Amino acid sequence: MRVFGLFLLLVLQLGCSGRAMEKLNGVSFVASRDRVAQEHIDAVRSVHAKCAAVMPFGFIRDKNASEIVFDTSRQWFGETRTGARQYIDILHQNGLKVMLKPQIWISRGAFTGGLKMNSEEDWLALENSYTKFILAYATLAQETKADTFCIGTELGQFVKHRPDYWHGLIKKIREIYQGKLTYAANWDEYGRTPFWESLDYIGIDAYFPLSDEKTPTVEQLREGWQAHKEKIRSLSKAKDRPVLFTEYGYRSNNYSAKKPWLVDRSQDDVNLEAQANATKAIFEEFWSEDWFAGGFVWKWFVDHEKAGGAYDNRFTPQNKPAQEVIKEYYKAY
Repeated sequence: MRVFGLFLLLVLQLGCSGRAMEKLNGVSFVASRDRVAQEHIDAVRSVHAKCAAVMPFGFIRDKNASEIVFDTSRQWFGETRTGARQYIDILHQNGLKVMLKPQIWISRGAFTGGLKMNSEEDWLALENSYTKFILAYATLAQETKADTFCIGTELGQFVKHRPDYWHGLIKKIREIYQGKLTYAANWDEYGRTPFWESLDYIGIDAYFPLSDEKTPTVEQLREGWQAHKEKIRSLSKAKDRPVLFTEYGYRSNNYSAKKPWLVDRSQDDVNLEAQANATKAIFEEFWSEDWFAGGFVWKWFVDHEKAGGAYDNRFTPQNKPAQEVIKEYYKAY
């Protein structure tokens, strides 16, 4: 009887371990002009994704402006609260988990990490505007039972200069939303983010520089990950929080792992192998780790049939060899 009891305990432990290893294998579901249809969700499910990031937007005039404009009739459907609700509902109906990830777009694509005010008055105005923006979507997250809510994306200067505001904001969000919280820190910002203990996941937009090669091999890319990975692992252990790659991905062009954050449209070369190798390397380095929670590939367009393809050099893996890599590893995890 004792032997049977020990055997049963072992089975239960293995079973629990297996469930703990299940990853948030997701896509960053790009907002569209139109409603999402079942065929669009079928394409997401075809790569064995378990979840999707829904990303409504607020807009700022420039990196020194304090007003965030959001949920207006001038925005695309998927960028609004109504659109985000429709996206979340249909994803949930298909059994996919959702991370609601409201983001800011600064005019002409200026980096959000540089958002910084020049006076106390302007900082307070920005804080007031951001609070209205993020609490509107925290309320939506609660109403739709979104599985995870991302409180901000790549706002390094804002976080650095106003840490007390962010601690207070998290408390306000917790009063509204009952699910899991994260913040999407830029790859060079996450180590300085001061509020990980108040969240459920350490969120990182994982555009780490890995290799100067034109078409690095998987082995070279895995070697390039080692120093970064050790710092990420150490932070996860120190904060006792799992790590979630709130964004990860590579362009399908030459030198795509040198500065993976670049969106320079002048780079018109196409290199599908470089993208596929980098995608495989990130899976092989992270997905088996028990402190790693998964990630959301950047990015996935609603109209799958028209997205990506053999002549596309942008981030999307759709209809490229990288898509098959994602499908393989998402199925395995």
